[in-house]
Amino acid sequence: MRAAQQQGAVFIALEREGPRWRIKADTLTAPGHAVESGVYDSVQEAIGRLIRTGQVHPGSYAGPACLVLHDVDSEQRARELAAALHAALYGDPAPWPAPSPGP
Repeated sequence: MRAAQQQGAVFIALEREGPRWRIKADTLTAPGHAVESGVYDSVQEAIGRLIRTGQVHPGSYAGPACLVLHDVDSEQRARELAAALHAALYGDPAPWPAPSPGP
């Protein structure tokens, strides 16, 4: 987190939670970076879909400065979601979240 603060960048991290994964994002580390309110709305909607489909734990959330996705089933999926979240927070118009991998 310290490196993100020094660079004024959004902090995004993957953490292992036992056999599953957690994604954290913090925009307070980037005080000069503005995230449009519509982006937060889209991210909150996406997290709601991920919760409803069982891809993340119901305790996952998107607040105004901090976002946490709990209980992602694999490192690969956590990396995909973290990349999609990073892109969304930096204004990439690609759909969020990234599609779930097929069987």
